[in-house]
Amino acid sequence: MSFDRKIKIAPSILSADFADFGREIRAVEDQGADWVHVDVMDGHFVPNITFGPPAVAAFRKHVTTVMDVHLMIAPVDPYIEAFARAGADIITAHVEAGPHIHRTLQAIRGTGARAGVALNPGTPADAVEHLLDLADLICVMTVNPGFGGQRFIDMTAKVRRLRQMIGDRPVHIEIDGGVDPSTAPQLAAAGADVLVAGSAVFRGGSVSNSAPYGDNIRAIRAAAQAAVA
Repeated sequence: MSFDRKIKIAPSILSADFADFGREIRAVEDQGADWVHVDVMDGHFVPNITFGPPAVAAFRKHVTTVMDVHLMIAPVDPYIEAFARAGADIITAHVEAGPHIHRTLQAIRGTGARAGVALNPGTPADAVEHLLDLADLICVMTVNPGFGGQRFIDMTAKVRRLRQMIGDRPVHIEIDGGVDPSTAPQLAAAGADVLVAGSAVFRGGSVSNSAPYGDNIRAIRAAAQAAVA
């Protein structure tokens, strides 16, 4: 997985048809998705329950791009190995989820996966300043984690600050929450390069009619790229 700062669209399968994940994953990839984003929630750190390692391992069989696994769970460390074995290319943990995020990032990298660290809307960019040499990705939450389809919270200033802090390090800035063609430009202009989108990608389509997925992905990508052209 080589590093570049081109705009990448990562559909969140939390918005897919739960009865048909395999075909949904293949459909969004066929329609231009760069990564596949998997939201893991535990009903404790966030108010929802989604997928465990066996489900992620099942998704892995269908993902041919990058499987980006976002752990919204606490504690994190006991589960890192299981999600790595399940095939996660990137494992992202929240800075708020435990007292030793530095150790968590070390543990993720120790499995061979790429290490991400996520920031809730109320957490400042400076919380990851001393982690940048251990991180491959910073995920900026633009909703409070737990549910899809929420209203966007403007974190443009935080993204701009992170981009300044990162400098020339090979670290992605990912945005998760409320991304669509109207919000993507300001985020891309501030320095984000990975845009997670759930309902904005899956809206209007289905596995038997996946063309709208492609239209939605292209619309988000075009809006973001226009802002950095």
